[in-house]
Amino acid sequence: METVLLLAAGLALLVVGGEAVVRGAVGVARRLGVSELLIGLTLVGFGTSAPELVTSIKAALAGSPGISIGNVVGSNISNILLILATVVLIKPIAVDPAAVRRDGAFMAAATLLLCALGIGIGELPQWVGALLVAALATYLVVAALMERHNGAAAQMHKAESHIHDPVPSPLWMSLAVALAGLACLIFGADFLVQGAITLARLAGVSETIIGLTVVAVGTSLPELVASLAAAIKGKADVAFGNILGSNIYNILGILGVTALIIPLPFPPDMGMRDWIALVGSAALLILYSRYRARLGRPEGAVMLTLYGGYCVALFA
Repeated sequence: METVLLLAAGLALLVVGGEAVVRGAVGVARRLGVSELLIGLTLVGFGTSAPELVTSIKAALAGSPGISIGNVVGSNISNILLILATVVLIKPIAVDPAAVRRDGAFMAAATLLLCALGIGIGELPQWVGALLVAALATYLVVAALMERHNGAAAQMHKAESHIHDPVPSPLWMSLAVALAGLACLIFGADFLVQGAITLARLAGVSETIIGLTVVAVGTSLPELVASLAAAIKGKADVAFGNILGSNIYNILGILGVTALIIPLPFPPDMGMRDWIALVGSAALLILYSRYRARLGRPEGAVMLTLYGGYCVALFA
């Protein structure tokens, strides 16, 4: 019972904390005069991925790399096959070809890089972590320069209005909200990791599988909330871009920062099944996006079915 309460409390705090961090960070950025482009590319995308970051770091420091790496791999799989699938089943969304060409290609490259590291090296040492973080910084700079060149920076992420008040809050209030959200993330991640490790040991299930499923889906809830809210309001670019951006941050930012703090060995029970699901989900999203003007219920049903099959394979 105590384990269930830990998991429930951890998930609840992560959801609340992720929303608060994003809301507060956007408020601070607006008060400081930061462009909406940079708000969308950095604060919003990073904010919805903050639960994965805190959870992965805490799991790694607790000596549970299976949960740390499984959390990121599982989150990227669930972001596409579960989160995006759920969104388009409820509200079909249009696809932005420009986002597919730039962000989709970068997500695919990051995904293949992670697979190469997992299969080839078998660990993420600190120097690899530094390279991943540098690649993320490069992506942000390139994206910002491209948006400025295209003259779209002022409007691209205005749709993020669902996460902040119509009237900007005072700077101190936005900062307080962001700090409170960060505290929720820290405590929530701690509860979630403790509960997940205990659950894995009690059920005889490996920490990797728990990280790939329970922890991954739990820390992906902010993406679900943000994307679904955007889709319902007709802001398809935000809903679609949130998924792409989060997957890029998960690999380059979260694993990069975590590996900088403590080297991460890939768990031995993470095999081709998981790499195929990771690469396959990314490839399916890009394939759909290139040949579909919109993602609707048929595509959502296919993705959700594939996710169910993956979960069955995990626990079989």
